[in-house]
Amino acid sequence: MTTTAPAEQAVDKTPSGAAHPHPRHRPGRIRRIGLPYLLLLPALLLELLVHLVPMVIGTVMSFKELTQFYIRDWGAAPWSGLDNYKVSVDFDAPVGEALLHSFLVTVAFTLLSVGLCWLIGTAAAVFMQDTFRGRGLLRALFLVPYALPVYAAVITWVFMFQHDNGLVNHVLHDQLHLTDKPSFWLIGDNSFWALLTVSVWKGWPFAFLIVMAGLQNIPGELYEAAALDGAGLWQQIRRITLPSLRPVNQVLLLVLFLWTFNDFNTPYVLFGRSAPEAADLISVHIYQASFVTWNFGTGSAMSVLLLLFLLVVTGVYLLLTTRGRKPADV
Repeated sequence: MTTTAPAEQAVDKTPSGAAHPHPRHRPGRIRRIGLPYLLLLPALLLELLVHLVPMVIGTVMSFKELTQFYIRDWGAAPWSGLDNYKVSVDFDAPVGEALLHSFLVTVAFTLLSVGLCWLIGTAAAVFMQDTFRGRGLLRALFLVPYALPVYAAVITWVFMFQHDNGLVNHVLHDQLHLTDKPSFWLIGDNSFWALLTVSVWKGWPFAFLIVMAGLQNIPGELYEAAALDGAGLWQQIRRITLPSLRPVNQVLLLVLFLWTFNDFNTPYVLFGRSAPEAADLISVHIYQASFVTWNFGTGSAMSVLLLLFLLVVTGVYLLLTTRGRKPADV
Protein backbone atom coordinates (compact mmCIF):
# COMPACT_ATOMS: atom_id res chain seq x y z
CA MET A 1 0.00 0.00 0.00
CA THR A 2 2.77 2.40 0.93
CA THR A 3 4.62 1.70 -2.32
CA THR A 4 1.68 2.10 -4.67
CA ALA A 5 0.14 5.29 -3.21
CA PRO A 6 2.92 7.66 -4.34
CA ALA A 7 2.86 6.08 -7.79
CA GLU A 8 -0.89 6.59 -8.04
CA GLN A 9 -0.53 10.19 -6.91
CA ALA A 10 2.20 10.74 -9.46
CA VAL A 11 0.02 9.24 -12.18
CA ASP A 12 -2.89 11.44 -11.09
CA LYS A 13 -0.79 14.62 -10.99
CA THR A 14 0.80 14.14 -14.36
CA PRO A 15 -2.35 14.44 -16.55
CA SER A 16 -3.85 17.09 -14.30
CA GLY A 17 -0.61 19.09 -14.43
CA ALA A 18 -0.49 18.75 -18.22
CA ALA A 19 -4.08 19.94 -18.58
CA HIS A 20 -3.78 23.11 -16.45
CA PRO A 21 -1.28 25.24 -18.47
CA HIS A 22 -3.74 25.96 -21.34
CA PRO A 23 -6.51 27.55 -19.22
CA ARG A 24 -3.92 29.48 -17.25
CA HIS A 25 -2.34 31.06 -20.38
CA ARG A 26 -5.61 31.70 -22.22
CA PRO A 27 -6.57 34.97 -20.40
CA GLY A 28 -3.11 36.41 -21.04
CA ARG A 29 -3.38 35.51 -24.70
CA ILE A 30 -6.77 37.18 -24.94
CA ARG A 31 -5.36 40.29 -23.32
CA ARG A 32 -2.50 40.40 -25.79
CA ILE A 33 -4.85 40.04 -28.75
CA GLY A 34 -7.33 42.61 -27.46
CA LEU A 35 -4.73 45.19 -26.41
CA PRO A 36 -4.25 46.69 -29.92
CA TYR A 37 -8.01 47.11 -30.34
CA LEU A 38 -8.24 48.65 -26.89
CA LEU A 39 -5.53 51.15 -27.79
CA LEU A 40 -7.36 52.04 -31.02
CA LEU A 41 -10.67 52.55 -29.21
CA PRO A 42 -10.07 56.23 -28.19
CA ALA A 43 -9.09 57.16 -31.74
CA LEU A 44 -12.11 55.36 -33.15
CA LEU A 45 -14.43 57.13 -30.70
CA LEU A 46 -12.95 60.52 -31.56
CA GLU A 47 -13.24 59.76 -35.27
CA LEU A 48 -16.86 58.79 -34.72
CA LEU A 49 -17.68 61.95 -32.76
CA VAL A 50 -15.66 64.45 -34.82
CA HIS A 51 -16.26 63.19 -38.37
CA LEU A 52 -18.86 60.47 -38.77
CA VAL A 53 -21.61 61.85 -36.54
CA PRO A 54 -21.46 65.40 -38.01
CA MET A 55 -21.36 63.87 -41.48
CA VAL A 56 -24.56 61.92 -40.84
CA ILE A 57 -26.24 64.95 -39.25
CA GLY A 58 -25.21 67.16 -42.18
CA THR A 59 -26.59 64.66 -44.66
CA VAL A 60 -29.92 64.60 -42.81
CA MET A 61 -29.98 68.42 -42.74
CA SER A 62 -29.53 68.53 -46.52
CA PHE A 63 -32.96 66.93 -46.93
CA LYS A 64 -34.68 69.52 -44.71
CA GLU A 65 -35.88 73.06 -45.29
CA LEU A 66 -33.66 74.32 -42.51
CA THR A 67 -33.58 78.12 -42.36
CA GLN A 68 -33.20 80.71 -39.58
CA PHE A 69 -36.77 80.01 -38.48
CA TYR A 70 -35.81 76.53 -37.25
CA ILE A 71 -32.42 77.22 -35.65
CA ARG A 72 -33.60 76.50 -32.11
CA ASP A 73 -35.21 73.20 -33.11
CA TRP A 74 -33.74 72.03 -36.39
CA GLY A 75 -35.43 68.66 -36.05
CA ALA A 76 -38.79 70.38 -36.53
CA ALA A 77 -37.80 71.73 -39.95
CA PRO A 78 -40.03 70.40 -42.73
CA TRP A 79 -38.73 67.64 -44.96
CA SER A 80 -37.84 68.99 -48.41
CA GLY A 81 -36.51 65.87 -50.11
CA LEU A 82 -34.17 66.66 -53.01
CA ASP A 83 -35.21 70.30 -53.35
CA ASN A 84 -31.96 71.61 -51.85
CA TYR A 85 -29.94 69.53 -54.30
CA LYS A 86 -32.05 70.70 -57.24
CA VAL A 87 -31.48 74.33 -56.26
CA SER A 88 -27.74 73.75 -55.92
CA VAL A 89 -27.30 72.14 -59.35
CA ASP A 90 -29.69 74.44 -61.22
CA PHE A 91 -26.97 76.41 -63.00
CA ASP A 92 -29.47 78.69 -64.71
CA ALA A 93 -30.67 80.02 -61.34
CA PRO A 94 -28.61 82.48 -59.22
CA VAL A 95 -27.75 79.93 -56.50
CA GLY A 96 -26.57 77.25 -58.90
CA GLU A 97 -24.74 79.73 -61.11
CA ALA A 98 -22.84 81.12 -58.15
CA LEU A 99 -21.97 77.61 -56.97
CA LEU A 100 -20.70 76.65 -60.44
CA HIS A 101 -18.54 79.77 -60.59
CA SER A 102 -17.12 78.99 -57.16
CA PHE A 103 -16.44 75.41 -58.22
CA LEU A 104 -14.54 76.50 -61.35
CA VAL A 105 -12.50 79.02 -59.37
CA THR A 106 -11.65 76.31 -56.84
CA VAL A 107 -10.59 73.86 -59.57
CA ALA A 108 -8.28 76.43 -61.20
CA PHE A 109 -6.87 77.48 -57.84
CA THR A 110 -6.28 73.88 -56.74
CA LEU A 111 -4.53 72.83 -59.95
CA LEU A 112 -2.21 75.83 -59.91
CA SER A 113 -1.46 75.57 -56.21
CA VAL A 114 -0.80 71.82 -56.21
CA GLY A 115 1.32 72.04 -59.36
CA LEU A 116 3.47 74.89 -58.02
CA CYS A 117 3.81 73.31 -54.57
CA TRP A 118 4.99 70.05 -56.10
CA LEU A 119 7.36 71.77 -58.56
CA ILE A 120 8.99 74.04 -55.98
CA GLY A 121 9.13 71.31 -53.34
CA THR A 122 10.70 68.80 -55.72
CA ALA A 123 13.26 71.30 -57.01
CA ALA A 124 14.24 72.27 -53.47
CA ALA A 125 14.48 68.63 -52.37
CA VAL A 126 16.74 67.72 -55.30
CA PHE A 127 18.90 70.75 -54.63
CA MET A 128 19.24 69.87 -50.95
CA GLN A 129 20.53 66.38 -51.74
CA ASP A 130 24.02 67.74 -52.31
CA THR A 131 26.19 68.18 -49.24
CA PHE A 132 27.27 71.78 -48.60
CA ARG A 133 27.91 74.02 -45.66
CA GLY A 134 24.78 75.31 -43.99
CA ARG A 135 22.47 72.69 -45.50
CA GLY A 136 20.86 71.86 -42.15
CA LEU A 137 20.05 75.50 -41.45
CA LEU A 138 18.60 75.96 -44.92
CA ARG A 139 16.40 72.89 -44.47
CA ALA A 140 15.06 74.30 -41.24
CA LEU A 141 14.33 77.65 -42.89
CA PHE A 142 12.47 75.91 -45.72
CA LEU A 143 10.13 74.27 -43.20
CA VAL A 144 9.24 77.52 -41.39
CA PRO A 145 6.12 78.29 -43.51
CA TYR A 146 4.78 74.78 -42.85
CA ALA A 147 5.55 74.97 -39.12
CA LEU A 148 3.93 78.35 -38.55
CA PRO A 149 0.28 78.42 -37.41
CA VAL A 150 -2.03 79.13 -40.34
CA TYR A 151 -3.70 82.13 -38.73
CA ALA A 152 -0.43 83.82 -37.78
CA ALA A 153 1.05 83.26 -41.23
CA VAL A 154 -2.00 84.45 -43.19
CA ILE A 155 -2.51 87.52 -40.98
CA THR A 156 1.10 88.45 -41.72
CA TRP A 157 0.35 88.21 -45.42
CA VAL A 158 -2.73 90.41 -44.93
CA PHE A 159 -0.49 93.20 -43.68
CA MET A 160 1.96 92.59 -46.50
CA PHE A 161 -0.82 92.90 -49.11
CA GLN A 162 -2.09 96.25 -47.78
CA HIS A 163 -2.57 98.87 -50.47
CA ASP A 164 -0.91 101.89 -48.85
CA ASN A 165 1.80 100.51 -46.56
CA GLY A 166 2.13 96.85 -47.53
CA LEU A 167 5.49 95.26 -48.20
CA VAL A 168 4.38 93.78 -51.54
CA ASN A 169 3.46 97.14 -53.07
CA HIS A 170 6.52 98.72 -51.51
CA VAL A 171 8.81 96.23 -53.29
CA LEU A 172 6.95 95.98 -56.59
CA HIS A 173 6.05 99.65 -56.99
CA ASP A 174 8.44 101.76 -54.94
CA GLN A 175 11.65 99.77 -55.33
CA LEU A 176 11.39 97.68 -58.51
CA HIS A 177 8.95 100.00 -60.36
CA LEU A 178 7.16 97.04 -61.93
CA THR A 179 3.71 98.62 -61.56
CA ASP A 180 2.40 102.07 -62.47
CA LYS A 181 0.58 102.45 -59.16
CA PRO A 182 0.08 100.43 -55.96
CA SER A 183 -2.23 97.48 -56.55
CA PHE A 184 -5.21 96.28 -54.55
CA TRP A 185 -4.36 92.67 -53.70
CA LEU A 186 -7.25 91.74 -51.43
CA ILE A 187 -10.07 92.86 -53.75
CA GLY A 188 -10.77 92.47 -57.44
CA ASP A 189 -9.03 90.08 -59.80
CA ASN A 190 -5.71 90.34 -57.95
CA SER A 191 -7.27 88.56 -54.99
CA PHE A 192 -6.97 85.24 -56.83
CA TRP A 193 -3.21 85.68 -57.24
CA ALA A 194 -2.82 86.84 -53.66
CA LEU A 195 -4.63 83.73 -52.45
CA LEU A 196 -2.54 81.53 -54.73
CA THR A 197 0.68 83.11 -53.43
CA VAL A 198 -0.21 82.46 -49.81
CA SER A 199 -1.35 78.91 -50.55
CA VAL A 200 1.87 78.02 -52.40
CA TRP A 201 4.03 79.72 -49.77
CA LYS A 202 2.61 77.65 -46.94
CA GLY A 203 2.12 74.43 -48.94
CA TRP A 204 5.36 73.81 -50.80
CA PRO A 205 7.42 72.95 -47.65
CA PHE A 206 5.19 69.91 -47.14
CA ALA A 207 5.97 68.72 -50.66
CA PHE A 208 9.63 69.44 -50.01
CA LEU A 209 9.57 67.36 -46.84
CA ILE A 210 7.86 64.35 -48.45
CA VAL A 211 10.00 64.37 -51.60
CA MET A 212 13.18 64.78 -49.57
CA ALA A 213 12.22 61.72 -47.54
CA GLY A 214 11.53 59.77 -50.73
CA LEU A 215 14.92 60.70 -52.15
CA GLN A 216 16.64 59.03 -49.22
CA ASN A 217 15.49 55.64 -50.53
CA ILE A 218 17.13 56.06 -53.95
CA PRO A 219 20.58 54.35 -53.98
CA GLY A 220 23.43 56.70 -54.74
CA GLU A 221 25.03 54.04 -56.95
CA LEU A 222 22.39 54.70 -59.59
CA TYR A 223 23.48 58.31 -59.97
CA GLU A 224 27.15 57.32 -59.99
CA ALA A 225 26.56 54.76 -62.73
CA ALA A 226 24.51 57.26 -64.73
CA ALA A 227 27.25 59.88 -64.39
CA LEU A 228 29.85 57.39 -65.63
CA ASP A 229 27.65 56.70 -68.64
CA GLY A 230 27.61 60.40 -69.46
CA ALA A 231 24.12 61.29 -68.18
CA GLY A 232 23.66 64.91 -67.22
CA LEU A 233 21.66 66.33 -64.33
CA TRP A 234 18.38 66.58 -66.25
CA GLN A 235 18.74 63.03 -67.60
CA GLN A 236 19.39 61.71 -64.10
CA ILE A 237 16.30 63.47 -62.79
CA ARG A 238 14.20 62.25 -65.69
CA ARG A 239 15.45 58.64 -65.80
CA ILE A 240 16.18 57.96 -62.11
CA THR A 241 14.68 60.50 -59.73
CA LEU A 242 11.15 60.91 -61.10
CA PRO A 243 10.50 57.18 -61.79
CA SER A 244 11.80 56.27 -58.32
CA LEU A 245 9.59 58.93 -56.73
CA ARG A 246 6.44 57.82 -58.54
CA PRO A 247 4.81 56.07 -55.52
CA VAL A 248 5.66 59.02 -53.29
CA ASN A 249 4.34 61.57 -55.78
CA GLN A 250 1.09 59.67 -56.22
CA VAL A 251 0.27 59.97 -52.52
CA LEU A 252 1.67 63.51 -52.27
CA LEU A 253 -0.42 64.90 -55.13
CA LEU A 254 -3.60 63.32 -53.78
CA VAL A 255 -3.05 64.72 -50.28
CA LEU A 256 -2.21 68.18 -51.63
CA PHE A 257 -5.30 68.12 -53.85
CA LEU A 258 -7.65 67.22 -51.01
CA TRP A 259 -6.09 69.74 -48.61
CA THR A 260 -6.14 72.58 -51.13
CA PHE A 261 -9.63 71.91 -52.47
CA ASN A 262 -11.05 71.90 -48.93
CA ASP A 263 -8.96 74.80 -47.65
CA PHE A 264 -11.10 77.18 -45.62
CA ASN A 265 -8.72 78.85 -43.18
CA THR A 266 -6.55 80.59 -45.75
CA PRO A 267 -9.28 82.43 -47.73
CA TYR A 268 -11.32 83.12 -44.60
CA VAL A 269 -8.45 84.77 -42.73
CA LEU A 270 -7.21 86.52 -45.88
CA PHE A 271 -10.53 88.02 -47.02
CA GLY A 272 -12.94 87.63 -44.14
CA ARG A 273 -16.50 86.32 -44.29
CA SER A 274 -17.10 87.63 -47.83
CA ALA A 275 -14.43 86.62 -50.33
CA PRO A 276 -14.04 88.51 -53.63
CA GLU A 277 -15.65 86.93 -56.66
CA ALA A 278 -12.27 86.11 -58.20
CA ALA A 279 -11.22 84.20 -55.06
CA ASP A 280 -14.57 82.70 -54.09
CA LEU A 281 -13.47 79.20 -53.14
CA ILE A 282 -16.18 76.61 -52.65
CA SER A 283 -15.40 76.14 -48.96
CA VAL A 284 -16.05 79.83 -48.24
CA HIS A 285 -19.02 79.79 -50.59
CA ILE A 286 -20.65 76.97 -48.62
CA TYR A 287 -19.92 78.84 -45.40
CA GLN A 288 -21.66 81.93 -46.77
CA ALA A 289 -24.62 79.88 -47.97
CA SER A 290 -24.99 78.36 -44.51
CA PHE A 291 -24.00 80.97 -41.92
CA VAL A 292 -24.49 84.26 -43.77
CA THR A 293 -27.79 83.63 -45.54
CA TRP A 294 -28.93 81.22 -42.77
CA ASN A 295 -29.97 78.56 -45.28
CA PHE A 296 -28.44 75.51 -43.63
CA GLY A 297 -30.38 73.06 -45.77
CA THR A 298 -28.91 74.36 -49.02
CA GLY A 299 -25.47 74.67 -47.46
CA SER A 300 -25.62 71.06 -46.27
CA ALA A 301 -26.64 69.92 -49.75
CA MET A 302 -23.65 71.75 -51.22
CA SER A 303 -21.38 70.08 -48.66
CA VAL A 304 -22.70 66.63 -49.56
CA LEU A 305 -22.18 67.36 -53.27
CA LEU A 306 -18.62 68.45 -52.51
CA LEU A 307 -18.02 65.25 -50.56
CA LEU A 308 -19.33 63.12 -53.42
CA PHE A 309 -17.16 64.98 -55.92
CA LEU A 310 -14.02 64.44 -53.85
CA LEU A 311 -14.85 60.77 -53.35
CA VAL A 312 -15.29 60.29 -57.10
CA VAL A 313 -12.07 62.14 -57.92
CA THR A 314 -10.15 60.17 -55.30
CA GLY A 315 -11.52 56.85 -56.54
CA VAL A 316 -10.73 57.62 -60.19
CA TYR A 317 -7.25 58.86 -59.28
CA LEU A 318 -6.44 55.74 -57.27
CA LEU A 319 -7.81 53.54 -60.06
CA LEU A 320 -5.70 55.25 -62.71
CA THR A 321 -2.51 55.33 -60.63
CA THR A 322 -2.68 51.72 -59.49
CA ARG A 323 -3.80 50.19 -62.80
CA GLY A 324 -0.35 50.43 -64.37
CA ARG A 325 1.49 48.96 -61.41
CA LYS A 326 2.87 45.48 -61.45
CA PRO A 327 1.62 43.05 -58.81
CA ALA A 328 5.05 43.13 -57.14
CA ASP A 329 4.86 46.92 -56.79
CA VAL A 330 1.47 46.76 -55.09
